[in-house]
Order: sequence, then structure tokens, then C-alpha cells
Amino acid sequence: MKRFGIVLFLLFITLLNSPDLLAQRRQKPPVKDTVTGEVFIRIVDQSLNLYYDDFSKGANYDSIVDALDYEAGTIPSFSDEDYCKRLAKLNEVSTFGFDCNNVSLTTIKFFAQNRRNFVRIALGRGRLYFDLYEEKLSEYGLPLELKYLSVIESGLRPQVKSRAGALGLWQFMYATGKQYGLKENSYMDERMDPVKATDAACRYLKKLYDIYGDWNLALAAYNAGPGNVNKAIRRSGGKRTYWEVRPYLPRETQGYVPNFIAATYLMTYHAEHNLLPAEPKIHFYQLDTLCLNRGIHMQTIEKLVSWSVEDIQSLNPVYKTSYIPPTFPPQCVTGPLQKIGLLVSLEDSLYALEQRIYGLGNYKLPTDVAIDPQNDQLVISNPVNTKIDIPKTKVITTINYTYHKVKAGESLGSIAAQYNVSIQELMDWNDLTTARITVNQLLKIQTKVSTTVENEEYLEAVADSIQNATIKTVPPVQNTPVVAKRYYSVRSGDTFSKIASRHGLTMNQLSRLNPGVSPSRIRVGQRLRVK
Repeated sequence: MKRFGIVLFLLFITLLNSPDLLAQRRQKPPVKDTVTGEVFIRIVDQSLNLYYDDFSKGANYDSIVDALDYEAGTIPSFSDEDYCKRLAKLNEVSTFGFDCNNVSLTTIKFFAQNRRNFVRIALGRGRLYFDLYEEKLSEYGLPLELKYLSVIESGLRPQVKSRAGALGLWQFMYATGKQYGLKENSYMDERMDPVKATDAACRYLKKLYDIYGDWNLALAAYNAGPGNVNKAIRRSGGKRTYWEVRPYLPRETQGYVPNFIAATYLMTYHAEHNLLPAEPKIHFYQLDTLCLNRGIHMQTIEKLVSWSVEDIQSLNPVYKTSYIPPTFPPQCVTGPLQKIGLLVSLEDSLYALEQRIYGLGNYKLPTDVAIDPQNDQLVISNPVNTKIDIPKTKVITTINYTYHKVKAGESLGSIAAQYNVSIQELMDWNDLTTARITVNQLLKIQTKVSTTVENEEYLEAVADSIQNATIKTVPPVQNTPVVAKRYYSVRSGDTFSKIASRHGLTMNQLSRLNPGVSPSRIRVGQRLRVK
């Protein structure tokens, strides 16, 4: 037995020193990825929110301008060699051809000298639209530099209309927009919808590139139409690059690609040219969306939450008038987080006020109230219980989040005391299983803000109109209540579980509302039913 043990030991030593095992032992063990799933998403959310918080407080000064120490109003000048080197750097990271030639250089210099204010304004407006553009461009696998095409097309103004009838951020003609699913009626024109028009532009640009295999020619076709580009190719003797066919293109299109090159250059190297972005009213990350169950006038929203019609229209350019029509799927209103949050809290009051001002046409009556179609009179099925008590005030509670970066010497207890919360609350908000924290760790702090809102006389008027109606007793019908469907558009950073939690649902309930949708494969802009 002892001899058998020695044999086994010698065999084990031999195996350990075999070439295959030695090679495996020399390899480093694989690094275990401990940051996965919800933990990873939470870390990303915390980092983004901290960045956005700093960004919104004015920490987004331009370090290059600061380093160059330009005086206000200085217009720097550079040699042609400097311009060409920068264009060459753009070519290193882009599939575009940013050619450095006399036409490109002349256009860049013209923009840098004579269109400085336009560039500043476009840089500022870009903070509202470029995040959206990049999401869509990435979704379709397109170069991110295409976001600057909208600068040339519309100056990032969604309501701008050309003399030829092209409309929106991406300047779609009616027929082309219709071909790519952009609808129009008396109340709305989806060519002015930033999300839908951007999606259509991505699909159109992808199609053009598939035709020509050259981005500059694809841009020329976007401007002049494929027919004019094909005609120019034939007249050039079958040449297949933009610069070779350029002399045969319409005059406007001859300047189109150079304008795009100049815009891309200056939007990238604006700091070197002493160009600071004009501060926009609002940034993309500060927006939220509410989808409406009924038609609403913007004047009603203005009266309820003190959000001016002008500002509503500027963030919702898809609507031609101040009326948001009822459609299926429902129309949505986009606005600042605070305004949308308040509208969500006061949604019932919003519809009640709309009914009070504009009539019962789109107001959902209480379950025991209906309209007799024969005489248009209110019918109350339970006249014994017709009194509607409306409180004089309503307390709206909103939840806000701030982030605390852990400093040396701090503990979970000291941080909880600093914010007047419990240790358990901190652990729940940050999904902590122990009270152990590390320096520079980000902790989410939840705060509640209560606002008392006066219930105006319009609510009492709604009650009066019901109580003073012709009472016609009808036996209650045991019908299954009709649930008004509600939809939510997926935003950057959303997960299936986060959306479910936000709307008071379990993941199984959300899955049942959205059959065929994979929880792990939702995408930005996708509409999910949440009610």
C-alpha cells in the first residue's frame, strides 16, 4: 500500500510538470467581472448623475480656451498646414473623407471669420439634440459625425422651413418624409418631431450610403436627391467620388459637402478658435416625457403648472398648433423634469381643467356617470351617492436624489446623520448589504419635497355640473372596468426592472403587458405599455 502511494505521488509530480499544464500555469487567471447586471447599471447611473450635476452648475468651462488665455473677441488665425493637420486627425477617427483642399480651407476660414455667432449658437443647441442624435446614429451603425449634418440643414431649429418646403431639423421634403413614416395632419407634422425625424434621417442616410459606398456622395444625394447625383456621375464619365463629380452637381450641392466639413471642423475645434457655446435654456438630460390619454390644449397645461405655451411649443415642435390631439398610440409632451413630474402628479386635475375650459368632449367621467346619447344629458347610475367632495388643497410629494462622495474618515452613520436619514435608508437606496463603504464611493440620497397646491374653482365646477345634471336612475351594470392604456418611451439608462419599479409594477406584470418583448433587449425610444 505504501509503494502504491509513492507511485501515485510520482505520477502526480509528472503531470504537474507536463508541457500543457506548465503552459496553463504560466497564463494569468481570468479576471472575474464582479461589476455586472444591476450593479453595473447603478454605477453608470451614479457617475452620469454626478457628471450632469456638476455640468448643470457651470463646471463645463472649456479648458483649451482657458489654457490659451484668449481675450474676449479675439479671432485666432492659423496656417493652412494647421488646418490640414486637424482635418487629418478627424480622418483618423472617421470614415468620412475630410479632404484638405482649397475649397474646404476657404469654407472653413469663412465660417471661422464670418459665422462665429452661428457656430456658438449651434454648439449651444447641440446640447439639446446631440445626445439624441448619437443614440440613433449608434443604433444604426452610422458615423457620429453625421450629427453635424443637421447643423448645416437647419441650424438645429426644428421648426425651420425652406423655400422648397423642406421642414424640420433634418429638412425632409413632404414626399420623402412620408416615405419614411413621418405623418402629417392638421395638428401635427412629424418632420418636426426630433426623435422620429432623426430616426427617419438615419434610415435614409444609411440607404444612400448603401447605394454609393461613399459618404460625401451620400451627403450630396441627401441634399440634391439621388437623381441629380446619378446624373452628375454620368456627366463626369462614371467618376465615383464627390470631388470628381462636384462640377456637375447643382450649385447648392457643390457647396454642401464643404459646408459640412467646415461645420464638423469648427464644432470639433471650436475652442482653438475662441468659440464658446451659447448657453442653452435646457439640456437633453433634463427632459422627461408624459404621454397623454386625451387631447389637451397647451393653455390648460400652462394654467395648471405655470409652464408657458411658448416654452411647451419650443420643446414639442411636432405640434402645429397649441392643441395636442388624442391619438393611438397617445401623443406625448416633452418638458423639464420638474414640469413633467408635476403634470404626472396632477394628471387627473389636468383632464378636469381641460373639461372645464373646453367642454366634456375628451374628459373621462366618473364610473357611475355617463352621457345619454339620445339627449346628451348626464346620466347618474347611483343618485344616492352623487355628492363629490373636493378638498381645498392637495399636497404633492416629489422625490429628488442627490449624490454624496464618501470622504476619508466618514462612515455610513455619520453620512446618515449629515442628511438626517437612517442608516437602513441609505443601505436600501444604494443596495448595500453591509454598512462598509469606501473612499470616493457615490451614495444616493433621497429627499422628499412636499408642495401644497390649491384646488381651483374649476374642480368644484366639475362637481356642480354633475350634481346639477338631469338624474336618471339606471341599474348599475357589472361591466369589467375599461383600463386606459398608458405607454412609456425607453430612455437612456433605463432597464426593464427600473421601468417596472418606476410604474409600480413587477417585472412579470410588465412582461405580461408587453408580450414578445425581451427584458434584456429593450432599446432607447422603444414604447412599452405600463398600464
